[in-house]
Amino acid sequence: MANYPMPKFHFLVEWNGSKAGFTEVTGLDMQIEAIEYREGSSPTYSKTKQPGLHKFSNITLKRGTFEGDTDFYTWINTVNLNKVERRDIVIKLLNEKHEPVVTWRAVNAFPLKVQASDLKADGNEVAIESMEIAHEGLSIVK
Repeated sequence: MANYPMPKFHFLVEWNGSKAGFTEVTGLDMQIEAIEYREGSSPTYSKTKQPGLHKFSNITLKRGTFEGDTDFYTWINTVNLNKVERRDIVIKLLNEKHEPVVTWRAVNAFPLKVQASDLKADGNEVAIESMEIAHEGLSIVK
């Protein structure tokens, strides 16, 4: 039996304690910043490198606009100067049996930007809204 990579179109997002359908999720990446260091008495003429702080990209969620569904705007309106409603966001890549194969967890997420769909009188597309969220950590859950 051949072993194939997973398709990326079958996924599920859990946020605010419920499952939500999205058309696109981007920003599931992390990197580690390198710290360069050179001791003054080192006989080599180069710096050593060691791992430093982890860095995470913002996650962008896109979905269709539905009548009466204002979850994005409700959440971003909770952001005040020193207070914010933080949520854990769980993204699951599913197989053909709708079982999670890979699960990412973004910790302490909060909204940064909400963007409504472009409006065009001669267009024939679905209205898509998007939200950009910041978070404090991304991990793969086993």
